[in-house]
This record gives sequence, structure tokens and C-alpha cells, in this order.
Amino acid sequence: MNSELLKSELNYKYVRSSGSGGQNVNKVSSKAELYFDLDNSQVFNDEEKQKLSEFFNNRLTKDGVLILASDESRSQFRNKALVTRRFLELIEEGLKEEKLRVPTRVPRKVKMKRLKNKRINAEKKANRKPPKLD
Repeated sequence: MNSELLKSELNYKYVRSSGSGGQNVNKVSSKAELYFDLDNSQVFNDEEKQKLSEFFNNRLTKDGVLILASDESRSQFRNKALVTRRFLELIEEGLKEEKLRVPTRVPRKVKMKRLKNKRINAEKKANRKPPKLD
């Protein structure tokens, strides 16, 4: 995955951040919104696009655009860096191949140990009961 080519396809929009912040919050557009059009991306092939659209199924708009936002910092530059890093991490996670689980058997020794402990526990509880009188 070429991250520089991917970054060139990103669009940013800056809006006023919500919450407290004094006079600064009313003047400065520090919240960074990242827009990425997955359907029209040149970086990924069709198979990767399909995999990413399944990964982002709840996050994509009807047009296939991914929108991420960051307003953690008061700095516009810092918010842009944060949202870009988060985007790249999500893309990596979405493209990660799942490992196939190789089924293994429970070792004989483990089974024997479990049965031995079970037997010891049963004997311990049987010894608590009063003896039967016939």
C-alpha cells in the first residue's frame, strides 16, 4: 500500500469545533474532517475495495465516501495529523488477512490430568458424607 498516493486522494474540510474553549472556539476552525472516496480510489484494486467496503460497512455514506473527524486538539494542523494517522491505521486493519485457525487436538496428558483432578475432587466430596448404614 502506497501511503503517499493514498494521502493524495484525501480531502480535508475544517469546521468549528464543538465544546468549551472560550473565545478561540468561535473564531478558529480547528476540527479536521477527512473525506475519502473509496469507490473512485486509484490506489486499491477491486478485491481490496470490496474488502474495505465490508470492513467500513457502517462508516461509509451511500456514495461510498468515508468520513472521519478529529477535534481532540486545539490545533488544526494537529487534528489533521491525528485524523490522517487514524485513517491509515484503519486502512491497514481493513486490509489485514485473517489467519486460518489450524484445529489441534487436546493432548492426552491434559485429558488425564483433568480426569485425575476430577476423581480427587469427587473423593474429597464423598468423604464429607456420613457413612451409609445398612
